[in-house]
Amino acid sequence: MDEPTDTARPVASTEPERVILDPTGRLVAQRGLFRGPDPTCPEDLYARIRVGNAGRDRQRLVVHADSEVTLDTYFGRFPASYWQRWTVVDEVEVDIVVTGSGKVALIASDENGETRTLAVREVSDERGGDIRLTAKLDKFLDGGFLWLDFATEDSELVVERLRWTVLPPEHLRQTSVVICTFNRADDCTKTLQSLAADDEALDILNAVYVVDQGTDTVESRDGFGDLTNALGGRLRYLRQPNLGGAGGFGRGMYEITEAGSDVNILLMDDDVLCEPELAIRLTAFANRTTEPTIVGGQMLRLLHPSYLLAGAEYADFHQLVPGMVVNGALDDVDLLAEAVDDDEIPTGKPNRGDQRVDADYNAWWSCLIPAEVVAELGLPLPVFFQWDDVEYGYRARARGIATVTLPGAGLWHADFDWKDHDKWNEYFAVRNAMIVSSLHADVDPKQTTRVIVSRVARYLLEMRYGLAATLIKAAEDYLEGPEFLLDGGAAAAKAIHAVRAQYPDTVVHKPGQVPGFKSGAVPMIQAGPAPSMARLVLLKRLLHFALGKSAHQIGAVTKKDALWWHVSQFDAVVVTDGSQEGVRLRRRDREQTMRLAKDMARVARRMLSEIPRVREEYRAAVPELTSRENWRRLYQV
Repeated sequence: MDEPTDTARPVASTEPERVILDPTGRLVAQRGLFRGPDPTCPEDLYARIRVGNAGRDRQRLVVHADSEVTLDTYFGRFPASYWQRWTVVDEVEVDIVVTGSGKVALIASDENGETRTLAVREVSDERGGDIRLTAKLDKFLDGGFLWLDFATEDSELVVERLRWTVLPPEHLRQTSVVICTFNRADDCTKTLQSLAADDEALDILNAVYVVDQGTDTVESRDGFGDLTNALGGRLRYLRQPNLGGAGGFGRGMYEITEAGSDVNILLMDDDVLCEPELAIRLTAFANRTTEPTIVGGQMLRLLHPSYLLAGAEYADFHQLVPGMVVNGALDDVDLLAEAVDDDEIPTGKPNRGDQRVDADYNAWWSCLIPAEVVAELGLPLPVFFQWDDVEYGYRARARGIATVTLPGAGLWHADFDWKDHDKWNEYFAVRNAMIVSSLHADVDPKQTTRVIVSRVARYLLEMRYGLAATLIKAAEDYLEGPEFLLDGGAAAAKAIHAVRAQYPDTVVHKPGQVPGFKSGAVPMIQAGPAPSMARLVLLKRLLHFALGKSAHQIGAVTKKDALWWHVSQFDAVVVTDGSQEGVRLRRRDREQTMRLAKDMARVARRMLSEIPRVREEYRAAVPELTSRENWRRLYQV
C-alpha cells in the first residue's frame, strides 16, 4: 500500500463560499423535502397523501384538488422537543412559497402523540406568495414535534421552498465531513456524488475529507476528476495504511483540528445511502446548542428503507453489548406501519416516537462532533474498529458533554441483521467491549468472565469452533493490557485472520457446494418450540455430547432456526449464513471441543485474577493512547 500522505491534499483549488443562512438572515434548521434523494427512498417518509392525489418532487409539492397531504412523517416533522431541551432557541418560523388555493395548517404533537393545531392559513389564487407561520418552543420539553398539513377543495395548491428557520448565532460554523473507506470505492463515490448533487447542503460544508485505507481506491474511479470539481474545492483526499475505523475517522479529526479549523466534524460511513439534508439539520442544531454537544444522526435500514434501527442508544457494559435501545425510544420499527401500545393493541397512529429520549452515545455512521469537543477529549482510542464510537461517547459523558440523537436526521445503512457475527471482526467487538467496559464501568470481574464463558460454551455446543477461538483470543489479548494497542490494531487484525483460518466452520460455501455432501442428501430440519426449561435442556445436551449421542447425523437449518438447543442435536449441520449469500458447514469435533474448553477455562482463571489490575492500566493509558502525539506516530506525519 502507498505510504500515507503528509497532509490532506485538496484536489481542486477553488475555495468554497461561506453560505449557510437563509436570504432573510435566519439559520435554516431544516428544509421541507417531499421525496428522497434516490428512487428507493419511500416517499411516505417525506410527505404522506391522506386523501386524493398529489405530486411529490424533491422540493416541490403539488396538492391536487380535493386532496390532503401531511408532513407528519419522519423527514417532514420538526423535532421541537429536542430544540427546546438542548438549544437556546425559543421560537421557530416555517416559510413556504405557494401557488393556487388551499389551506395550510401548523400542527403540534406532545409526548403522548396527541395533536393540537397552532395556526391555519387559507390562501386563494396565490401566485408565488410567501406564507410564514411561527411557533413558540415552550410546550415540548418531554416530547413533541411540529409539522404542516395541506388541504385543497376545488383547485390545486403548489408548495415550494419550505424552510424551518431560527435566529442565527453571532458566530456561524460550517461543517467538515470525514468519510473513512476501505475497499468500498464505488460506495464511497456514490456518497460523495450525493453530497455534490445538493447545492444547499454543500453550502454548509467547509471540506469533505476522504481517508482511503484500501487497495481498491476511490481515486482510481473514472469519475473521480469530475467529482472533485463538483465538490467545488472541498475534497481532501488522503491515503494511509489500514488503521480501521478509529484510525480513519481519527485521521480526519486530526487533520481538521491540527489546522485549527473552527468547524463541526461530521463523521460518516462510506457504505450508506446518503440523505444530504442530514448535514443541514445536524449543523444547524450544533450551531444553536446551549453548550458544545455531539449531535448524531439516525440509521434507517438500507434493505428495508422504511425501518428505523433505534431512536437512541446506550451500551450494556455488564453484558458487553452495544446498541441497546433507550427506554421509550423507537426500536427497529417500520415508520410507515401502525403503532401499537404496551398491550400490542393498534393505536391508529403511525410509528413516530413523540417522546424525547436521551442517548448515551451515537454510532459513527453519521455523527457530528464540534472541534472544541475533540480539543478537550482528544482523538479516538486506537482500537482499530468496533466500540470506538461507544468509547468516545462515554468519554464525552464523563466530561459533561451530551450526545443528542436528532430525529429526522437520518441516512440509510446496510442492515446489521444481514451480517453474520461469526466473522473476524467479532474479535474486535469482544476485545474492545472489554476495554471500554474497563474504562467506563466498574463491572465485577466475575460478571465479565461469566459472559465470555457463557458465549464460548454456547458456541462449542453449536459447533462454531472458529467463533469460540475468536472470543478466547479476544479475551487473551485484552489481558495483555494497553500496550497491545500501540500499533493501532494492524497486528491484531492479521493475527485473528490466522487463528480463524484453522477452523473450517468459518468458511462460507455456496449452497450447492458443501464439502462432502450432495445437496439432495442434506434434509432441512426445522427447530421445534423453544425449551421452557433452558438449563435442563443444556444439561441434557452436554450429557449427550459426553456420551456421543445425537438426534440427527446431518441436516440443514435456516438462520432463524440456528439456535443452540437445535443445532446441538446434529453430528453435522449446514447453516444459512446471516448474509443469506451462502452456508456454513459445522461438524461435531470432540477433540476440538475439549481443547477449546480447556483454553477457555485457563483464560477465565486469568480474567478473574487479572481484570482489576488490567482495568487500571487501561484507564491510566487513555491520555497517551488518544493523544495527538500517539496518532501522529501512527499516521507517520
